[in-house]
Formats: sequence, C-alpha cells, structure tokens
Amino acid sequence: MQLETWLLFIGTTFFISIAPGPNNLLAMFNGARHGVSAAALGGIGRLIAFALMITVTAMGLGIVLGASEIAFGIIKWGGAIYLIYLGLKSWRAKVSDARHVGSDGAPDGASYALMPYPGAMNLARTEFFTAIGNPKAILFFTALFPQFLAPDVAYGGQFAVMGATFIALEGTVLLGYGLIGGQVKGVIRSARHMRWLNRISGSLLITAGVLLALTDRSRSTV
Repeated sequence: MQLETWLLFIGTTFFISIAPGPNNLLAMFNGARHGVSAAALGGIGRLIAFALMITVTAMGLGIVLGASEIAFGIIKWGGAIYLIYLGLKSWRAKVSDARHVGSDGAPDGASYALMPYPGAMNLARTEFFTAIGNPKAILFFTALFPQFLAPDVAYGGQFAVMGATFIALEGTVLLGYGLIGGQVKGVIRSARHMRWLNRISGSLLITAGVLLALTDRSRSTV
C-alpha cells in the first residue's frame, strides 16, 4: 500500500474503533470489575473474531452474507439474544462485601466490593461471541476495505496490511477502554457501588442487543 493510503486507512478505522460499541463496553466494565489485565486478556477473544471476519471478507464470503437475508438474520438475532443474555447476567451478578485486614490479621473496618474473577478464557469467550454475533461487522469490512485497495497492486498483500493494522488499532482501543475501567475500579468501595456498575453495564448491553435486533443491512456499524 502507498503510505498516504495507509495513513488515511489508519485515521478512518481509528475513529470507527473508538466508538463505544458492545465490545468496548465489555472491555471497560471488565477493567472496572477485575482490572486492566482482565480487560486485555478478554479482548483477545474480540481480536480473534475480527481476524476471522477479515479473512471471511478477503475470501469474498462477506458479499454472500450481504446477499443472504436468511444468513444475515440468523447471525443478527443470535448476536442480539446473546447481548441481552449478557445484560441480564450482569444485572444478576452476585457481589459481596469484604473487609480489609490489617497487619495483625484483624479487619481494619474498611470494606471493598468482592466479585469472583471468571477466568481469562471466559472473558475472552464472551468478547469473541459478542463480536462474532454482529453480522454488521463483516458487512463493514466488506464495504470499507475495498475503498483502499489499489487495482495495480497485489490484492492479498494489501488486505493483509489493512487487516493487521485494524487488529493493532482494536488492541490499542480495547486497552484504552480497559484503562478507563481500571480508573473506575479505584473508586468502587462497596458491594452497592459494584451492583450499580453491573446494572449500568447490563442496561447498556441489553440496549445494544435490542438495537442490533432492530437494525437492517442498510445501516452498518461495528
């Protein structure tokens, strides 16, 4: 790719990547609940899903998905139901109060919110299915990437450069959202605070699921 074209691609995809979609919200709330490292590990699932989508787009299968109402509907409704399920799960997540322990082994009177860590694999799986369950993403890649292809240069190499660039940008953005969540984690001092965080997270994910269910192929967002 020419340098000017590549830089334009970076600018375009960066502003798209920073939009607060379902995966970015997950990264932020994972950071708030479990820390930045948890958000980063969970984000691996998202990156794998987008890499698969980019591969599908490069093979031309994205056009097939765009033309098939049934295939689009199956993926869309599956993704919408999954987001709503995650939202309800967040609402019902159990949180308990724990006590800080002093050097003598006795509680020092201060409390903090305690929420079980689900494990890196569970976090990554959740991000993967959240990303892969959005057929709009494949249509987005199908519509965006060809705009930057030079007809006189090898097609595969250009797609590889754009795919690697997009994945790198997504990784940077998810870390940013995880860091934002990590800052929130520092002010969560009680189970009540964590429950409110879970309810906000759940409400946003349910809303995202409903919006995904209501969209059609003519309005494409990641």
